[in-house]
Amino acid sequence: MPVHSVTPRSSTEITHYDLDTDVLVIGYGCAGAAAAFEAARTGARVLVLDRAGGPGGSSAMSGGEIYLGGGTPIQTACGFDDTPAYLTAALGPGADSAKIADYCEHSVEHFHWLADRGVPFKPSLWDAPAWVPPTDDGLMWLGENSWPFTEIARPAPRGHRPTANDFGGRLLMQCLTAATESAGVTTLFDTAATALILAGDGAVTGVVARQYGRELTIRARRGCVLTTGGFVDNDEMLAAHAPLLLGHTKVSAGTDDGSGIRMAQAAGAAVRHMATGQVGISLIPGLAARGILVNDKGQRFVNEDTYPGRIGQAALFTQGMRVWVVVDEEAFEAVPEEQRWGVQPTHMADTADELGVAMDLPPGALAATLHRYNEFAAAGTDPDRHKAARWLRPLRTPLAAIDVRAGIRPPAEAGDRRGTGASVFTLGGLHTDAHGRVLDIDGAAMPGLFAAGRAAVNLHGQGYISGTSLGDGTFFGRRAGIAAAQG
Repeated sequence: MPVHSVTPRSSTEITHYDLDTDVLVIGYGCAGAAAAFEAARTGARVLVLDRAGGPGGSSAMSGGEIYLGGGTPIQTACGFDDTPAYLTAALGPGADSAKIADYCEHSVEHFHWLADRGVPFKPSLWDAPAWVPPTDDGLMWLGENSWPFTEIARPAPRGHRPTANDFGGRLLMQCLTAATESAGVTTLFDTAATALILAGDGAVTGVVARQYGRELTIRARRGCVLTTGGFVDNDEMLAAHAPLLLGHTKVSAGTDDGSGIRMAQAAGAAVRHMATGQVGISLIPGLAARGILVNDKGQRFVNEDTYPGRIGQAALFTQGMRVWVVVDEEAFEAVPEEQRWGVQPTHMADTADELGVAMDLPPGALAATLHRYNEFAAAGTDPDRHKAARWLRPLRTPLAAIDVRAGIRPPAEAGDRRGTGASVFTLGGLHTDAHGRVLDIDGAAMPGLFAAGRAAVNLHGQGYISGTSLGDGTFFGRRAGIAAAQG
């Protein structure tokens, strides 16, 4: 059998086990931490395996936003009376309405679970478009106050942020890791699971793993929980399932190779939405909201004040990333320099026609688009793209354009970020039920096998909102840990 084969091993082939536990969690990001904590809280012996040298994964690299609603204490303190129903439209076609309803119903309880694990939230609001606010405000808008969502539900901000300036994922994982380890969970790092071990009846009873070149066998007496992440780091899987995500900057810790998904598939697991992905577009949301976004025909294609990930999906999937942000001097200067992340115009001109020529757009296209936009902006309405009146203002010459392919680099990162203008990760994964049980191709639960986080599909359809990875991962990670401990 090839060294890297994911073909399951029969338990009859295993003559001894190097390690023995009740619940085995594979992957130590937010979903793995939540699963391990809840499993340990039942009294089960829990072992967490991770191929990296420590906990965190992609969760620790994230902005830290957790999408919650329904009237959390932070929302209430900031003056918002929210309702539980808020996610279906944003998460797009294919979103799991039953799981969304479950998540919304228990959203406030999940906030308290996070707070009880030591995750701090400050009762203050960041009230402007941003990928990651430069402050420690505990609440932010994630598109709820933009069209079309304003016509579906009463707007309320739902991005809950750990109390950290800039990116808060590391703080979130520090809190979850401390809680997990205080619950008595055992950890094993630098160890990669390679194949599931199956009993004669098909139940998952453990895994084969590799550590420093040697093979380990690990028995899981009650269940295995896969929280191994997505597959953005596996170009072969991207080519097979999500080719539009190939060739772009990858949002991961470098370990989202789809190994957990492949191991489960090899044992008969079903997958969902494997072609879907999130697109972080290289633009500053505050600049986009104050200007216009145009494609290579000089046309607007989305409302510029919406959630920037929605802009990113539209830019990649419908425009091939041939996208520019057009602003005037007032719009550019309205965003404080430290919030521009070093972004500078790539084209400047005294007139719209001259700028269009510099951008290699069809003659007159940009001028016509700008003239129409300015007329609507002067009237305080945007019938074309429905941008909110707060951000409508005629753009005056001279003008500048920013090619999104020039890239951006958040202050927390180093190095050159120039590329395609897109930073991507996958949304597809294993089909699970509401308790994290992995389902086979007939829809039946696979005994002993559970999954959560980006290795599984829970809330998401084709759409995405920041905070739904960490929210989904911790919420359904908890469910998977409890179910696995019950055996």
